[in-house]
Amino acid sequence: MRQPIFVIGHVNPDTDSISSAVGYAWLLRERDNLDAIAARSGVINKQTSWVLTFLGVDVPHLLTDASPRFEAIARRYDSTTPDRPIRDAWAIFNKTNGIAPIVDKENIPFGLVTGQSLFTLINQLVGPEPNKRVTTLNEILELPCREAADTTVEKFNKSTRIRDLLKKVLREEQNEFWVVDDDGHYVGVVRQRDVLNPPRMKLILVDHNEAQQSVAALEEAELLEILDHHRLGNPPTNTPIKFSVEPVGSTSTLVTEKIYDAGLAPPPEIAGLLIAGIVSDTLNLISPTTTQRDGEAIKKLSRWAFTPTSVLAAETANSFAEKVLGAGSGLGSQPPSEIINRDVKIYSSGEYKFAISQAEVSDIYELNEHKDELQSALGDFRTSKGFDFAVLMVTDVVRGSSRILTENTPAILEDLPFQKNNDGTLIAKDMVSRKKQLVPAILSLLEG
Repeated sequence: MRQPIFVIGHVNPDTDSISSAVGYAWLLRERDNLDAIAARSGVINKQTSWVLTFLGVDVPHLLTDASPRFEAIARRYDSTTPDRPIRDAWAIFNKTNGIAPIVDKENIPFGLVTGQSLFTLINQLVGPEPNKRVTTLNEILELPCREAADTTVEKFNKSTRIRDLLKKVLREEQNEFWVVDDDGHYVGVVRQRDVLNPPRMKLILVDHNEAQQSVAALEEAELLEILDHHRLGNPPTNTPIKFSVEPVGSTSTLVTEKIYDAGLAPPPEIAGLLIAGIVSDTLNLISPTTTQRDGEAIKKLSRWAFTPTSVLAAETANSFAEKVLGAGSGLGSQPPSEIINRDVKIYSSGEYKFAISQAEVSDIYELNEHKDELQSALGDFRTSKGFDFAVLMVTDVVRGSSRILTENTPAILEDLPFQKNNDGTLIAKDMVSRKKQLVPAILSLLEG
């Protein structure tokens, strides 16, 4: 069976992370005939949820941990039912090297017929003096399978991490185990030796290249490729991989260019999703991270997205961009803790480990009403994660400026080039980019 490839963005996914994952997975399926699946490593934010709903695109598969699961090594052998004759199990037994799964009519595991269970049945039928008891093979084969099934076999959920139960499996005297779904239905059977070298999950990372921003247990996966537009901080790999990090405003731009170069045209909903990714990351092409390539990408996508029969038929690039940015703004509709966690990036510099969250609003003065709750939530977040300090950047997507809340910042950051407001916030005029403007300003002071 061909192993799927998961295309996945960073934790706390934003719109570009989701859009580029969906778009690149589509390209890999269309161009390369790969079994590529778009995935996400966390809860989607308000803006992304609106975009997906508006365009009618399914939320990507949730993948929070890349550690191999039991379903990756389960073999779905043919099965029979408890009331069928052992002859049926014998036919399966001979094709599977000694395993015949017995399940009930609801596909719930009943027991396994194995060499050991067959020998146990024969011993029960013949007893200690075989010369005094004549039982033919045909008689045994006509008995119901329930008579020969071992009903003590342990069951493991298909989504359970193998590493969590590895020691337990290796300690067991049994060699075979059931794998079941959340409802207890038969998924397959694993042998003890299968857990020793499970297949690694195949991953392609988009919109990030740092392990600390990636799905958990990344080191247990097989990393195939990275497509990104952020600073380098990539994990080491055992073998060479495809690695593309380019200075554009959005990973969705890079995906768009690859689609164009392949001579393909995505369906309107995918094109619209990629537009949303570019608009979100570049604030509709006004962020300092914006490049000419981002604008060209939106022009290409517009030709594919705003067709007469698409869901975007009544929109233009600008009207759709306004809706996308409007859907992601506002501080009053979500709990403060969710705002802090929704779009957060983790950084390390020397002795400091810190977090920078970003929230978008359509009116910077909205922060006045929610400052105290956000400040408290920022402090709780920093303490719970053990960071040295934390920052919340509240960005006005209309005026193109930000106000900054800080928590436990070191004295060296007193020299940040921002005006200090009476309420303790920092006013960062003309600053909208965390990556291009705020992070470099902080790192330049921390690193001397």
